[in-house]
Amino acid sequence: MVKLANEDIKTREVLDWKGLHVFHFPFSSCSQKLRIFLALKGIDWESHLIDLMGNENLQEYFLGINPRGLLPVLVHDGDVHIESNDILTYLERVYPTPRLIPEGSENEVAALLKHEDDLHLDLRALSFRFVFNPPHAPKSAEDLEVYANTGSGTVNGQKDGRVGVEIDFWENIAEHGITDEVAQAAAAKFRKVFGELDDRLDGQDYVLGDTLSVLDIAWFIYANRLTLAGYPIAKLHPNMGAWYARMEALPEIENEITLPPPVKEKFDATRAQHIAEGVNLEAVAGL
Repeated sequence: MVKLANEDIKTREVLDWKGLHVFHFPFSSCSQKLRIFLALKGIDWESHLIDLMGNENLQEYFLGINPRGLLPVLVHDGDVHIESNDILTYLERVYPTPRLIPEGSENEVAALLKHEDDLHLDLRALSFRFVFNPPHAPKSAEDLEVYANTGSGTVNGQKDGRVGVEIDFWENIAEHGITDEVAQAAAAKFRKVFGELDDRLDGQDYVLGDTLSVLDIAWFIYANRLTLAGYPIAKLHPNMGAWYARMEALPEIENEITLPPPVKEKFDATRAQHIAEGVNLEAVAGL
């Protein structure tokens, strides 16, 4: 569990906050996962938007709350929790009903959530190549220098290495872009894990059986992002395709994934352009 120690937090004002506060961004997959979880639980919370596209997460104020510069962040009565899956596990303990981590399945859920988290950089790569498609590198050298100098704080009093992983990712994009080889490797990982999920969903409605759980939320967000990227889920994984349709019909999820018209138009235009040029995800990854 990643709850920051008092000395890790440089933006001291949050230590006095009461109630549940969430730092998030509309199109952050981990933020989406947390917002759906909160909606299904019926938990009230106060919103603090951080503009990832404007690199607000690399500014001193936010890095003083989360030295990793990542979203979401939960501040609960002055305690600061980072890493989305740890936040979900914490909230399940504090707000146990309705239950989204079935009793007795805690270890299995933790292992499968780690499996999901291990694919996050692959999801990010496919997102920036096939969904967001920015005209230039998302993080400039100046942005990353600020990140390296300001975001090198401690987590639980110890020097943290996650910022280095993040900087390596963004520097590689700046130098090489998201190459076909990177996209192919990422898509292959998802095809494998989605095949495993498809097998799990054979004859049952949800990942753990007949009851919706946090695993359905986590994997749905990945599946939704990959659908926006052009991954043919229903064609390749029919059980998962049926599960996806059930999930997106839930009001709490439908509200979260419905895109504002200008954003949807931009994503659709990017997808259409990629298809016309033969550089869409299906073509590049041979799906």
